[in-house]
Amino acid sequence: MTQLHDRTTGGIGTGHLARGELIGRETEMAQVTAALTAARQGRGGAVLVTGEPGIGKTRLAAEALAAAARAQMVTAHGRPGTMDPRVPYRPLVEALLLLSRAGRLPEPGELGRYEAVLGHLMSGTRAAGAGDVSPLMVAETVLRLTAVLGRERGCLLVLDDLHDADAGTLAVVEYLLDHIGQQPAVLLLVAGRGPCAAAELAARARRLGAATVLDLRPLSRSEVRLLVAAELGAGASEAGAEPARRAADHGAGIPFVVKELVHGLAGHPPGDGPTPPVPAAVVDDIRRRTAKLGPFGVELLGTAALFGPRFPSAALRHVTGRDLAEVSVTLHAAVAACLIVPDPSSPQWYAFRYPLAAQALLDGLAPGERGRYARRAARTVADLHPGLPGTWCAQAAELYAHAGETRAAVRLYCEAAQRAMAEGTVDRAAERAVELLVRAHRLAGSGAEPAAHAAVLEQLLDAVTCSGRLDLLPAPVTGPEALGADPAVPAGRRAAIHARLARIATLGGRPAEALGHLDTARWLLGDHPDPAPAALVDLAAAHVELCRFAPDRLSTAAALARRAADAARHAGLPAVEGEALLVLGELARERDEPAALDHLARARALAHEHRLPALRISADVHLARIAAERDGRPARLERARQEALRTGALPQALETGFVLALEDVRRCEFGAARDRIRAAAAEAAGLGLGRTLALLRLAEAVRCAHQGRRAEMREALDALAPHLDDAPGVRSMAYGTARAFCSLLEERHEAAEQEFARALAYDAENPSTGDFGQHGVILLLGVLAGRMGRRHHAEVAETSAGGTRWNRPFVGLAHAVLLGREGRTAEATAAARAALEAAEPYPMARHLCLRLVARTAHTDGWGVPADWLREAEEYFHGAGLPAAAGACRALLRGMGAPVRQRRTGTEQVPAVLRRCGITAREFEVARLLAERIGNKDIAGRLHISPRTVEKHVASLLQKTGHPNRSAFASAARDLVTGTGTGTPVPV
Repeated sequence: MTQLHDRTTGGIGTGHLARGELIGRETEMAQVTAALTAARQGRGGAVLVTGEPGIGKTRLAAEALAAAARAQMVTAHGRPGTMDPRVPYRPLVEALLLLSRAGRLPEPGELGRYEAVLGHLMSGTRAAGAGDVSPLMVAETVLRLTAVLGRERGCLLVLDDLHDADAGTLAVVEYLLDHIGQQPAVLLLVAGRGPCAAAELAARARRLGAATVLDLRPLSRSEVRLLVAAELGAGASEAGAEPARRAADHGAGIPFVVKELVHGLAGHPPGDGPTPPVPAAVVDDIRRRTAKLGPFGVELLGTAALFGPRFPSAALRHVTGRDLAEVSVTLHAAVAACLIVPDPSSPQWYAFRYPLAAQALLDGLAPGERGRYARRAARTVADLHPGLPGTWCAQAAELYAHAGETRAAVRLYCEAAQRAMAEGTVDRAAERAVELLVRAHRLAGSGAEPAAHAAVLEQLLDAVTCSGRLDLLPAPVTGPEALGADPAVPAGRRAAIHARLARIATLGGRPAEALGHLDTARWLLGDHPDPAPAALVDLAAAHVELCRFAPDRLSTAAALARRAADAARHAGLPAVEGEALLVLGELARERDEPAALDHLARARALAHEHRLPALRISADVHLARIAAERDGRPARLERARQEALRTGALPQALETGFVLALEDVRRCEFGAARDRIRAAAAEAAGLGLGRTLALLRLAEAVRCAHQGRRAEMREALDALAPHLDDAPGVRSMAYGTARAFCSLLEERHEAAEQEFARALAYDAENPSTGDFGQHGVILLLGVLAGRMGRRHHAEVAETSAGGTRWNRPFVGLAHAVLLGREGRTAEATAAARAALEAAEPYPMARHLCLRLVARTAHTDGWGVPADWLREAEEYFHGAGLPAAAGACRALLRGMGAPVRQRRTGTEQVPAVLRRCGITAREFEVARLLAERIGNKDIAGRLHISPRTVEKHVASLLQKTGHPNRSAFASAARDLVTGTGTGTPVPV
């Protein structure tokens, strides 16, 4: 769709030669089409199109003209000019001339005495008397003309830009609105929203119902994506995601602005900055409309632009020194011109209609003007808001930056960022802090003292580590030129900065780069480091160690974290101490839950004592994870994730999403898991969080594996392959949690054993804190195979990981198997019952356990293995896992137990009867038996012999445990007849 700048009025319209489809105006075009259809049937009407500049009013009119032409209607259109004085009836004259060129004017005599008026109009000069013609006569002439032109196929008359029309034209339009309904014609009027005579006419038409009023709205984000696709010449799904996002963020849904942005972004890569340059056509339009407000309007909005996209009207009054009435009148005029809008969330605040409008006005200020206005505004803000509370601190920093007072701007940016991180009540606080500190870093690098520059850099790196917004980090920060070799920056401080860079490289999944930063940091510290930088370096080293490949990495990381906590405590760095305690808590979680809880509780106490919301949220997430793993209830962990997401702690939120996705998979909520994984993976990839992305790719493989979808699992593992070394434990989990589990569901037990063995080998080479089965299913398989006994079971059962809700079924059933082999059958049955109760939230794991232990339970005489196998077979059959279902049936046959047949109609058998092994044919007999029908009649109805009926009845009684047919009929009547309210059939 091509949007063309209005050449005559300074507004923004759309050209008649637009390409592509009309986007987002389906409802409006349906109303226009209905009016055109009615006109062809002799029922005329009027349509008034209104809206802000650039919204697509003229484009809609062009579409209406095209639709009318396709229907072979007579069409004409006209618009006012920009000459002064205005030519009388200019829109009407232009329409008449167009009809004349097309040879569509009536034959002589068809208009009678109104032909003279038509001649006066078309002469276009006052000398010919056009200016002296009565508006009433002109109106009646035009009305009769539409009747003649539309008598065969109807007529469409479009009058554009009525907000610039002369009084005579508006008088004619008013007359036409009152009488067009009696003609075979549609009058389509286009007018802006600003205060003018046309707006009053539109209000009258709306009030009296004289016209269908179409007030065009901005496009939605999805419609903007379609428009971007059209402009790029691609299908909607092929349009670049980045141009679409930026056009949606900065274009406010205004088609003209979106279109200009799309073409402007071609020379502005995403990495060049958060705000794209303002397209020249948009700049021209904004400045032209602002100029209409007069010199004070230009000054007022230029000053307002210094505050950013939003600005306070009270501050403007003090900055400009004008009285309240004058400021208010000018602001109201700017609202009417669709340059600004009142901010509904904050009284006395306004916002520019779209952020690029503020940027266009700001760019239009001369450097001297900008500095003068900004200094005056900064002093005003400081006077009106002592101490600069809330957002005023960042606002003042922005004003000082515009004024060229770098030192004050940097100081206030850093203070505003520190407040955002400390308060923790602002949505996406960490992300907001990064944005402020990027601005401070940019200013500090242009002339600030080295020590001040280093302080800004430290604060920026901490905020990036918390928020995960690696994408906002300026490129020079991570390069060697970030620190320089200035001796004015102490070696300890540079070492601390390298430690922070190591943390960021770890988040990005770049362990080699992280190790390089650590080596530099340790060299800078020397042999006798100060506690403060040493604590930071040890903490970073602990995080890097967790991503390193070494058998002793967990113990080394724990030692480094303990040393960091001690040094931080000595140096008075509670945030560093708390983060070290988090590492210790994570490392202790698997084997010593009480110790982990103690570390995490201490970290949380430090967070409350020193008002460190980021640390508190991290501690809450870790504590909630331990609780969720213990009781299998993820609600608390989801709340903690939401809190992390709200404050902008994205690494914490996304990695918690990985844990929750695994829980969704275990609960067989595969759709929820898929949506969670894909959304989080897209965000992690966009942010450059390599470690998090690796975990989410793994979760996708696990999701496919737990559904027995090997081909999809392989695709997911192929996508994971480039990230295998970006996160600890991914290799072992890929084999244990994904490949081996899938093999078990496919009854490939030898392959599963080999894959679990590889997982254990990888874990021995590079231990992880993730659970890949070593504390659950591997133990159960080992006990069943006779490789593991009491001692091994006790070792696993004593660990915290062995007591999680997910692992308890496997550990409990392993215990039951051992008890059964010792002849303690009653205890084995009780242990199995408890284990299966723990497995209730996890249907796939529960039924896999039933299938695995049934043979041993049958051999050793404990539990109810036949019932377990029937239940498991039913589940696996419904889940589309034929190998597992077939194995259950084979085991049942080996036990001499009845085996259900999977024939056509089996799905009609109620689940409770299917679990008894009742076949589809037996169910047909059961339904008639429940009606107390005799064998002979049953045989006749089913076309089988009475002897066969007797066999089916005997089988039914044997499978359900009823003594006779009467008892069966009484217990199962409602169940087999479809009401579902009968007494369950006993097994």
